[in-house]
Amino acid sequence: MVRAIGSAADDPHSQIYLTLISAITHAESHIHLTNAYFVPDPQLLQALKDAAQRGVDVKLILSGQTDFWAVFHAGRSHYSDLLRAGVKIYERRDAILHSKTALIDDVWSCVGSTNLDWRSFLHNDEVNAVVLGPEFAGQMRAMFAKDLANSDVVELDSWENRSLMLRLKEWFARIWEYWL
Repeated sequence: MVRAIGSAADDPHSQIYLTLISAITHAESHIHLTNAYFVPDPQLLQALKDAAQRGVDVKLILSGQTDFWAVFHAGRSHYSDLLRAGVKIYERRDAILHSKTALIDDVWSCVGSTNLDWRSFLHNDEVNAVVLGPEFAGQMRAMFAKDLANSDVVELDSWENRSLMLRLKEWFARIWEYWL
């Protein structure tokens, strides 16, 4: 079963956002997200942390390098909170990540143009395909595993010992995250 979900900047509510939040909230075993631009709003952050704290395996593959420094550092400013809650974060190495996928409980999959950022959810015209079924989910799982093998894990201890310069970039970028 496939459903195309679109959203436009003038929509009062992003259907893609609401669908993703619902899927994360109802996840039972795992949430595997791969996304190019990660600047989550408070509700998405809370949904991810809540899922991890209730025992769901939450893994994020995010960019390890970027073509837009502000988005990169604004997203990274949320890592400590997520890691403390039990969310596992990986950064893709050797490539600028452009994927925007979600796999939840090996049955709910999503592929499309939507980043996990304020701009995609509030200001852009976006379209995603949500696919229900284990066969497509198996293909998504294989792609996620391949990306995971080409990613580096972000460990809480080493993350919290990052340089002051990185922390300042994150702080500055986070001020502007709504507009990124």
